[in-house]
Amino acid sequence: MELGPKFKDALEFAISVHAGQVRKGTSIPYVAHLLAVCSLVLTNGGSEEEAIAALLHDSLEDQPGKVSTAKIEQRFGRRVMELVVACTDTPADYIGGPKPPWCDRKNAYLDHIRSAGPEGSIVSLADKLDNARAIVADYRLVGDELWSRFSAGKDDQLWYYRKLVAAFRQAGVRSPMLDELEDLVNELNRLVGNNTV
Repeated sequence: MELGPKFKDALEFAISVHAGQVRKGTSIPYVAHLLAVCSLVLTNGGSEEEAIAALLHDSLEDQPGKVSTAKIEQRFGRRVMELVVACTDTPADYIGGPKPPWCDRKNAYLDHIRSAGPEGSIVSLADKLDNARAIVADYRLVGDELWSRFSAGKDDQLWYYRKLVAAFRQAGVRSPMLDELEDLVNELNRLVGNNTV
């Protein structure tokens, strides 16, 4: 697939929106995560619109002062905006400040995945897979210190990733990415000594 000028615009936009942001607990520029998610989308048969959404998937919840659904739709189209919204766990009217409680946001997101079905799930699944890869790799490096990076602790994070796998399966998603996500979740549970897999 040849990526067009909208993709280039989205890449430049994502770099500017997330400038200075790093991955939790690291010095890795956040754009590395966006590019990894985009790569997963493209290597798993995603469209250019899905690749653009992968670059923008965290913009609404991480940078609400710079980005809005209207801005995304105007610049990249309705479908891209819908895909970005589908990856966002903050309420539609979120404009910054404190987010709703972590558990409420994650339960609502899990409900969304279950009800959305397999169509349009590729960006969300690619995001969760890249996050799980990073969590497993970082756990191997720093052990339980890893959990201090997150607003929710170890038990909640393990619960959430198990529930994500189940929600994607319940939605009818069939993808090698989901199989890998499940393998990583099982591996993480083994690494931390959690037998609730």
